[in-house]
Amino acid sequence: MTDIKLDIADGVAVVTIDRPPVNALTMALYGQIADLFDSFANSSDVHCVVLAAAGSKAFCAGLDLHEFLAASADDDDERATIVRRCFAAVRHCAVPVVAVVNGPALGAGCVLASVADICLASPNARFSLPEINVGRCGGTAHLGRHLPQGVLRHMVFTGLPLGVEDAYRFGLVQEIVAAESLHERAMELAKLIAGKAPLGLRLGKQSMNGAEFLPVEEGYALEQTFSTRLMHTADAREATRAVVEKRAPVWSGQ
Repeated sequence: MTDIKLDIADGVAVVTIDRPPVNALTMALYGQIADLFDSFANSSDVHCVVLAAAGSKAFCAGLDLHEFLAASADDDDERATIVRRCFAAVRHCAVPVVAVVNGPALGAGCVLASVADICLASPNARFSLPEINVGRCGGTAHLGRHLPQGVLRHMVFTGLPLGVEDAYRFGLVQEIVAAESLHERAMELAKLIAGKAPLGLRLGKQSMNGAEFLPVEEGYALEQTFSTRLMHTADAREATRAVVEKRAPVWSGQ
C-alpha cells in the first residue's frame, strides 16, 4: 500500500494517506482504504484509529481528476460501488475513528472527514463539495448528518468552501487545534479512547450507528439491547469494580 502508511502502538492505529501533492484518491486507493478499515474488525490490538494525511497542501483533494477524465461513463456504476464501500468502511469501522484535517478537504476528502466519529482540524482546514465545477454531484448524504440543509445547499450550488470556524460551529468539526499541535492532540484523544473497554467501544459504536436514523424511542430501545449485551461481559464487571476500588481497570476483552 504505497499510498497509505499504517502505524500501530498503544492500541491506536494511525492511517496516513500519503499521495503527493494533494492526496487525491484513485480507485485503487479507495479500495485500499476500505480493506484497511475493514481489517480492524479482526484486530485485537487496535481500539481507536487516527485518519490523517501527509503534507500540508491538503488533507485530501478528492477524486483524482486525471483518472476521472480517462474513465468511461459506462464504468461509473462500478466506480461508485468502490467509493461507497470506502466511505462505509470508515463510517462503520469496528472502532472509533478520529479524522485529523490539516488542510483543505475537497469533495471525497470532505466526505472522508465526515464519516469519522470525531473530526479535529487545524485553522488551515476548509471543507468543500466542488463537484458542480466538474459536472458532478454527491456527498450530501454524508455531510447532511452534520450540516443544516441551507448550509449544505449553499456549498453544493456555489462550490464554495466552508471555513473551519463555521464547520466547528455547525458540528462537523469537534476541535480546532493549532497546526503544530494537531497530531499531538489527536494522539492524546485517541489514546484516551483506546484506554476504554474494548468491547464497550465496539458495541457502543454499533449501537450509535444503528440508532442514528431511528425514531428516538426505537433508537433507545436498540441501545438498551447493546447495553444488556455489555452487561454480560467480564469487562463490564471489571469496569464497575475498578470504579468502586478507585483503580485503573484491567481489560480482558471478554
